[in-house]
Amino acid sequence: MRGYDDVFTESVADREAFWLEAAKALDWHRAPSQALDDTERPFYRWFPDGELNVAYNALDRHVAAGRGEQAALSYDSPVTGTRRTYTYAELTNEVALFAGVLRDLGVGVGDRVVVYLPMVPEAVIAMLACARLGAVHSVVFGGFAANELALRIEDALPKVVVSASCGIEGSRVIEYKPLLDRAIGLSAHKPGKRVILQRPEAEAAMGPDDVDWADAVASAVPADPVPVKSTDPLYVLYTSGTTGKPKGVVRDCGGYATALAWSMPNVYDVGPGQTIFTASDVGWVVGHSYIVYAPLLVGATTVLYEGKPVGTPDAGQFWRVCAEYGVRSLFTAPTAFRALKKEDPRGEYTRGYDLSGLKYLFLAGERLDPETYHWATELLGIPVIDHWWQTETGWPIVANPVGIELVPIKPGSPTKPLPGWDVQVLGANGVPMPAGEDGAIVIKLPLPPGAFRTLWNDDERFVESYLSAFDGYYLTGDGGRIDEDGYVFVMGRTDDVINVAGHRLSTGSMEEVLAAHPDVAECAVIGVADALKGQVPRGFVVLKAGIDATAEGYAAGLRGELVRMVRDQVGAVASLKEVAVVPALPKTRSGKILRKTMRGIADGLDEPVPSTIEDASVLDTLRTVLRGDR
Repeated sequence: MRGYDDVFTESVADREAFWLEAAKALDWHRAPSQALDDTERPFYRWFPDGELNVAYNALDRHVAAGRGEQAALSYDSPVTGTRRTYTYAELTNEVALFAGVLRDLGVGVGDRVVVYLPMVPEAVIAMLACARLGAVHSVVFGGFAANELALRIEDALPKVVVSASCGIEGSRVIEYKPLLDRAIGLSAHKPGKRVILQRPEAEAAMGPDDVDWADAVASAVPADPVPVKSTDPLYVLYTSGTTGKPKGVVRDCGGYATALAWSMPNVYDVGPGQTIFTASDVGWVVGHSYIVYAPLLVGATTVLYEGKPVGTPDAGQFWRVCAEYGVRSLFTAPTAFRALKKEDPRGEYTRGYDLSGLKYLFLAGERLDPETYHWATELLGIPVIDHWWQTETGWPIVANPVGIELVPIKPGSPTKPLPGWDVQVLGANGVPMPAGEDGAIVIKLPLPPGAFRTLWNDDERFVESYLSAFDGYYLTGDGGRIDEDGYVFVMGRTDDVINVAGHRLSTGSMEEVLAAHPDVAECAVIGVADALKGQVPRGFVVLKAGIDATAEGYAAGLRGELVRMVRDQVGAVASLKEVAVVPALPKTRSGKILRKTMRGIADGLDEPVPSTIEDASVLDTLRTVLRGDR
C-alpha cells in the first residue's frame, strides 16, 4: 500500500498525471485532457478544456447510481427542536425545484446570487441550486450586520438575494429581513428580487420585491443541471476581517470539486455512506467545503447543526450528535474544545453516548495548542488531527492524511504539506530559512486545484495582496517553521510576530507556554508598544471553570508562575512581565480570537465593535485592563 511519501512524490514527479487521475472521481460532461494551463501566469487555470456541473456531481449522480435513499443531509437544530434527514433523492428534488425558482427570476450562467441565511437546510439548497444553474453564489455569514452585507452586495452585484425572516442565536431571535432591507438601502446596487424564507420564530413583512420561498417552490418547475466550464466561477466568498472594499475569493468549479473529492477519502477518511460532522457555518470556507460540497461529492452524509455545540443547551451536544448520527469524523475549531475543556474538564458529558463510531477529531481555524491536543486525545482515545488552511486555499494545505497513512503526530504541528502544496519558509530577504527557524510561510506557485484563482473583479489587488512579497510565491500571511522531519509549525499571523529589542518573537510560542498551565483554559498574547524595547508581549488568560481567581493572593501567584514559565521555556528575551486574568477573550462568532482588535485597543485606537464579535462587552473589559479605567 502507498504511504504519504509515495503519494506526495507522485504528485511532484508528474503533477499533470496526478491531478488528471484525481479528476476521474467526478462525472464530467466533457472530460479534461489537460490538468494545468499556465499560459497566463500568475492566473493559473485547472482542467481548462473540461466541462461539468458541480451540483450534478454532488447529488444527481448518486441517485442515478441507485443510492437515492441514502442520507445526504441531516439537519439538527436544538435551538428550534427540529431534526430532519434528507435522502439524496429528496435533496436533489429540493435543489432542482429551487433552481427552477431562481431560473424563473432570471438567474442564469454567471449571474450572482447572494445567500444570507442562518444554518438551515435552505442555505445548502440555495447554494446547490445556484451551482445547478451555473450561477455564482456568494454566501454572507448570517451574523454580519447591514453595512457589511451592503458592501458585499455592492461588490458582487447579485441579481437575486436569498434570505430568511430570522436567525436564532442561543435564546435570541435575530430578524434578518430588516438587516437585509437596510443593506439594500445602503448599497448602490439594487438586486431585482429577494426570496425570503419565513420562519415561525419571527415572520417578516413582505415588500413588492420580496418573494416567499414556500410559495415560489410550490409552483416551480424543476431545473436541469447546466454544464459549465471547469474554469467558470462556482462561488465568491468574502474574507472575514477586511476593511474598506471586501476581498472576494473566486473559486472555480472543476479544480475545486476535484480537490475536495480527493481530500475526503485521503485526508478525512470519509467515503460513501459515512458521516462527517463539521461544526462550522456555511458562511465560512469550512462550511462551503466540508459541510456542503466535499461530503456530497463523495456520497457521504453531512450534518448541518444550528446552534452552538458547546453550551446549547449543554456541553454534551458534540457527543449527542456524534452518537445519534454515527459520525465518523468530527471537524471543528480548537476554540470549541478549549471551551469544552473549561466547561467539562473531566469529560463527564461524554458519558451515556456511544462514541465507538467516532474515528477522528479534526481541528482547524487557529493554532491547536499542545495542552488542548493532549486533553482531547486523552478524553476520546482517537487521533486528534490538527490541520491548516485558509479561505483562499479552499481545502487543507498541511494535514495528517489519515486516509492514506496516519503519520506520527507532533503536538503543535498540523503535520506535513498535502499534494500540490509546495510549502516553504522564507526570511525577509526571500532566502529559505534553515530547518527549525521561523520565517514567512509561503507556497510556491502554481497553487493546486481548489485554491482561489483571483479576487472578484480585482486581479490587480490579487497580485498585490498575495503574490508581490516574494516573486513566484503565494504569501500566506502566517509565520512559522519547518523542522528537520518536514513538519510544518504555524505559529500565527505574521503580524503576531513581535519585535522585542531587535528580537523577532512569536506570540504563538508564548501562548503555547501559558496554555500548558493547569489552571488556564485559553489564552492570547499580543505585542504592545514600549518606549525602550519597541514592543513587549502582554498576556491574557481565561481560567478553567471552578477556579476562584478572587482567592487571596491567587491572581498574583498565578501571574508570577506564568511569567516564570515563559522565561524558562521561551527565554528572558521574551520580556513577558504582564499577564491579566480576564473572564473571556474577544472572538468572532466562528470562534477566532480577535488579536488584531486587541492590539488596536492596546495602541489606544478607538476600535469599533466588529459585527462578527461574539460578545461586545468583552472588549470593554479589555479596554479597562489595557488602558486603565480612564
